[in-house]
Amino acid sequence: MAQARAWQRMLSGRRLDLLDPTPVDIEIEDIAHGLAFVARWNGQTRGDFPYSVAEHSLLVEAIFGRLHPRAGATARLTALLHDAPEYVIGDMISPVKAAVGPDYGKLDDRLSAAIHIRFGLPALTPKRLKQQIKKADRVSAWMEATQIAGFTESEATKFFGRPDGALIAGLDISLRAPVAVREDFTARHAALLEQLP
Repeated sequence: MAQARAWQRMLSGRRLDLLDPTPVDIEIEDIAHGLAFVARWNGQTRGDFPYSVAEHSLLVEAIFGRLHPRAGATARLTALLHDAPEYVIGDMISPVKAAVGPDYGKLDDRLSAAIHIRFGLPALTPKRLKQQIKKADRVSAWMEATQIAGFTESEATKFFGRPDGALIAGLDISLRAPVAVREDFTARHAALLEQLP
């Protein structure tokens, strides 16, 4: 019996092996394109466009910057790319990840390491930075849950914690066409990459 295919052809022409990803097969255009078309919340959001992982990633990086205004480009780029593996494995809501088990986490970790190396970041995110990004991620989740995913504020607070109002002041959930989100994600990535030491 033939072995199941474990690679995906990307629009850049790269062939990404999902089980053994290499940095040379990773392109930011593929990541931005994939994330701009992957819907968060399983697509169960209000609006004329799905709320994409790319849009979420831009919001998380902005929140992270507010939480840690002295953070350098390495930390901010790590925040922007925190969900980058989802460009090929999709976004699963937490209950599904728990049901799938540890294999999902291992696949995510391998892809993350290859992505980080490709863009000059440490393969493994330091624990403290990971926690800081997770805090920004939870703030984003609360905003998304209450603004577009149908949660009441009390329900969202139970799952994600209520963020400080000053922290999120002026930040709004934006639902835009994937092409616009893809362009903004790519541009933000390029700007941060230029600032790396």
